Amino acid sequence: MAEPLVMLPGMMCDGRLFQPQIDVFASRYEVIIPPLYGADRIADLVQELLLVLPQRFALAGLSMGGIIAMEMMRQAPDQITRLALMDTNPFAETDERQTLREAQIAKVRAGGLKSVIRDEMKSHYLAQTENRQKILDLCMDMALDLGDEVFVQQSRMLASRMDQSETLAKITVPTLILFGAEDQLCPPERHHAMADLIAGAKLVKIDNAGHLPCLEQPQETTTALQRWLEA
Repeated sequence: MAEPLVMLPGMMCDGRLFQPQIDVFASRYEVIIPPLYGADRIADLVQELLLVLPQRFALAGLSMGGIIAMEMMRQAPDQITRLALMDTNPFAETDERQTLREAQIAKVRAGGLKSVIRDEMKSHYLAQTENRQKILDLCMDMALDLGDEVFVQQSRMLASRMDQSETLAKITVPTLILFGAEDQLCPPERHHAMADLIAGAKLVKIDNAGHLPCLEQPQETTTALQRWLEA
């Protein structure tokens, strides 16, 4: 079997986010999806994860998972054999976003997790595809299963994240930068900037997809990841 594949999902998502890809890859790769909670800082979470992950592995992360993947590259570049960053953001949180997160945390603390996920987050992230409502329902299920405390921890992690531009400039492993063409949360120009920082990075645009191309256009996303794994 090939090297293990570690996949890191986005905020308030679990392994179900990558189920179409897992269905294809599981016969050839040991697919590992670690829990992304238990700390209030990304650097602390990564330190804990690196203690239990294999000594060498391929790493793919989407959105918050991509942000965590970049911190893994910063802390343990020799442990990662290849890197895929999908619909993510290499920059530190803005003051405006930090303020928004604090307001969302307060709402969730008051019992409003469902409304925050439904009205302020996932519904704004997706393209108008035929499977959009099914994806939104799955996102809600994942978020409610993870619960209030995970929302707060992940919000804190994202709010305090560092700029990873210097990390990206040092990457030498095969790297895929993949994004949905209609992603409004992490727009295309951000991914072009990441690709420009990483020598030899492959940039892939997934048409008719927003922030979650792994579910919106699963076949195209899986094909791009397969090519990356075999490069």
